[in-house]
Amino acid sequence: MTAPAFNVPLLVAVLLALAVVIASARLLHRQWRAEPAQRSRGWRLALLLLAQPVCATLLYFALVPPSLPGEAGTLVVATAGATTAQLGAGRGGEAFVALPEAPSLADVERVPDLATALRQHPGTRRVRIVGAGLEPRDRDSVRGLALEFNASPLPRGLVELQAPRQVVAGADFVVAGRAHDLRNGSAELLDPGHRRVDRVALPANGRFTLTASLRVAGTASFTIRLRDAKQAIVEDVELPLQATAATPPRVLLMAGAPGPEVKYLRRWARDAMLALQTQVSVGGGMQLGDAPIAINAANLGRFDLVILDERAWSALGDNQRAALNDAINNGLGVLLRVTAAPSPAERRRLQALGFAVAGGNDSAAVKLAATTQDEDATRARIGPGTPGAPRLHDAALPDVPVLTRRDLRIQPGDAVPLLRDDAGTWMSAWRAQRRGRIGLWTLTDSYRLVLAGRDDLHGEMWSTALATIGRAQARNDLVIDGEPRQHDRIALCAVGAAANVRTPSGDIVALLRDPATGPRNCAAFWPRHAGWHQLRSGQQSLSFFVRSPAAATGLRAGESRDATSRLAASSAVNVAAAGSVPGHPGERWPWWLAWLLASAATWWLERSRLGRRA
Repeated sequence: MTAPAFNVPLLVAVLLALAVVIASARLLHRQWRAEPAQRSRGWRLALLLLAQPVCATLLYFALVPPSLPGEAGTLVVATAGATTAQLGAGRGGEAFVALPEAPSLADVERVPDLATALRQHPGTRRVRIVGAGLEPRDRDSVRGLALEFNASPLPRGLVELQAPRQVVAGADFVVAGRAHDLRNGSAELLDPGHRRVDRVALPANGRFTLTASLRVAGTASFTIRLRDAKQAIVEDVELPLQATAATPPRVLLMAGAPGPEVKYLRRWARDAMLALQTQVSVGGGMQLGDAPIAINAANLGRFDLVILDERAWSALGDNQRAALNDAINNGLGVLLRVTAAPSPAERRRLQALGFAVAGGNDSAAVKLAATTQDEDATRARIGPGTPGAPRLHDAALPDVPVLTRRDLRIQPGDAVPLLRDDAGTWMSAWRAQRRGRIGLWTLTDSYRLVLAGRDDLHGEMWSTALATIGRAQARNDLVIDGEPRQHDRIALCAVGAAANVRTPSGDIVALLRDPATGPRNCAAFWPRHAGWHQLRSGQQSLSFFVRSPAAATGLRAGESRDATSRLAASSAVNVAAAGSVPGHPGERWPWWLAWLLASAATWWLERSRLGRRA
């Protein structure tokens, strides 16, 4: 329950009324107790009794001055890109101000921020924004007001961007955005070496999605390049990213027989620096690979993912299968490879795992879904090869071979597709079980991708499976709320009590958490320099890039326009109330002066002999 509002004017009125009653009672009591010859004349007593409420009333208005009627005016605010034509000629009750970002406009008062302008115009209930929109500094000032937004046209180029600040080294990341006024143009993503890694044609709405990856940990700057219909460069926008080295997943690989699929899977795991434990049965109780381990709860808790084929799955005992099921409930990921026709018992076990399957007795040829990347982007993703087998950048691209899978049909149910072929058929699927996940893999010869020179697709395929099904890794909780811009306030959230920021100049800036942010634990930060900054809080750290005010001007204009449009839409409920303007307190000093004069006159009359009988 919330406490009732404290009515200060009412309390002051009650106290002053009580003082008037007490003072009047005192005067009457003295008049009654005095001797008849010493009593005051009637007109003197009447004046003294009348002076008590008069002084109390004047004191009340000095403490709580009456409100003056407000003016329901409109404040016209010029922002970046505003023009004289947008401001208009002005109507009655309108005032014009220009924010620091606005161009030079004749006869328009310049203010340092919108809050100052509203204080200078206290009767304002309507605000009309003209130009690119409000900066983050001014957006909180217009909450509760009726807001109208007359936006300037967006500049040509990138106006919207959704990109991660932190990615995992070796994993793909996705960049989405929108380009304005670039019909039939294209969007490209360049790596730090300015090689094109992805390219898409821009549709009519200008929206695009680009994909790439960072192979090593550290900070790097990609570039988003926009071209027009004639392939001329329109804009290059820097895309700063921080790649972190994820904790190497611990993988247990179990196979019922050796084969090329297991061989190349082990080679990929070694190149990816995974912690891999291998157990391959060769019959007669013999095993290849690492020293065998017991399948129990203690040992399974050391791994993030177990990859096994149907032979190794069938060879497990009931106790081992129960231990594996308990480990899945506790977060372990299990990927079951189906490489042969499953027996009726194996089908029942798949049913127990939650997979409704049919078929699987035959194999089928599949082709991977075609990518939309051009040749240069594909060469960049394949890489330069190895010192022993280098690849030339202009060499012909190898063809993607036809692969084979078991024709096991996975019923949708609660399963989620993990891998599809070019016809949309599921080749792999997974489902959740408590805290862990179980995956079903029907592809039998993904190693052919490596033999054909497309080891990039092989690694991407298994990396996706590992990231999707494996045990969840601990993540960095630090959050940057807002687009970091030089001299603009940003919010750094999930920070500890001793958090700080290291600037590009080497200075350490301590952060002070705002208690009003509650469990988000946010602190404000005003970057003074452009470039890479490092946020540190306890054992966690996060690098973030601060853009200069002149960088990516179209992106800044688009962000200001969208934020101001949302404010205008949310203020629609305030338009009806904008006509009724509450008054504002009047001047106090006249009431204080009147009270002082009345009190002095009363004091003099009480002590004078005027009006006494003797």
